[in-house]
Amino acid sequence: MHALLLAALTLAGTPTPAPVAAPAAARAGADGGLLLVLHKRDATLSLYDPETGERLHTSPTGAGPHEAAVSPDGRTAVVCDYGPQGSPGSTLTVFDCVAREVVRTVDLGEYRRPHGIEFAPDGKSVLVTCEVNRAVVRVDPFAGEVLASYPTEQNASHMLAQAPDGARAYVANIASGSISVVDLASGELRKVLPTGAGCEAIDVTPDGRRVWVGNRAGDTLSVVDTETLEVAAEVPCAQFPIRLKITRDGRHVLVSNAASGDVAVFDAATHEELARIPMALEAQSDQEGRLFGDQFGQSPVPVGLLLHPDGKRAFVANTNADIVTVLDLATWSVADRIPTGAEPDGMAWVPAPPPAEDR
Repeated sequence: MHALLLAALTLAGTPTPAPVAAPAAARAGADGGLLLVLHKRDATLSLYDPETGERLHTSPTGAGPHEAAVSPDGRTAVVCDYGPQGSPGSTLTVFDCVAREVVRTVDLGEYRRPHGIEFAPDGKSVLVTCEVNRAVVRVDPFAGEVLASYPTEQNASHMLAQAPDGARAYVANIASGSISVVDLASGELRKVLPTGAGCEAIDVTPDGRRVWVGNRAGDTLSVVDTETLEVAAEVPCAQFPIRLKITRDGRHVLVSNAASGDVAVFDAATHEELARIPMALEAQSDQEGRLFGDQFGQSPVPVGLLLHPDGKRAFVANTNADIVTVLDLATWSVADRIPTGAEPDGMAWVPAPPPAEDR
């Protein structure tokens, strides 16, 4: 770990410039995996060595890349090109993680503002929210085709989370303060469930029995029972909970809070807040043109959350500080910092590439 960088950032509170990109042949992390980070302001994706923080590769994307998903085999990443303010995007960027190059741009046609994205369990298609259309679409990123559309009947359908078996999609609708439950086999909209103002963050427990939702404008979390499709509990969470992830063992819920500049940790069973981890960073001085601007003052605006496959670490994209913070999940503390391009947000994990003979 680059401890000197961590110490300097903690003391100064001001991020340092991102490193110059290293050659693509540079080494990856200890397990061969890489961290993929999207930079909204730069309209790029970059691959980082999670152990050293070294930037290994950068490629262009469409305007306003917000979220990305990587196929189960680790070969392909798909990026939602959300578009700039006032000009809704309607494309997906498809990136070959082995060759490290953009291989196609998928035109979504009538579908606008793609944002939340997940690969189907079989790795053959992606589910993508399209805010303008109040819908989720299924896309074949390899053929570049829209295969199906599922209405949410709600406004600003933004993030989604699939049930572990891939049978349902749970969609967070910011402007309607609700989640839409979609049966993916039949295409039926099973239910629209109000949760709270600014519903955005969403994740499903590993056993599929609960959906946790972050209501950013209400400073609350809703816990939904997936059998009854009712809100089983409401949990306070300050301030502006915008993303959440449930740990792989199902025991803890991590929530990034854009306004308060920290990550809260909750016990998934008792709903008790166990820890609050301050990012201890200040925003960059050039906030004009960024999605959140100076809305939250000097908060680094932690948004994107990603769990490392080893279950020991988590990554937090501080979008106004141009830093990804690495958390130690054993001690609930900051373990490292990774300087990035401008306005990091969506992240994804790229497993080690397959052997050459299998490519």
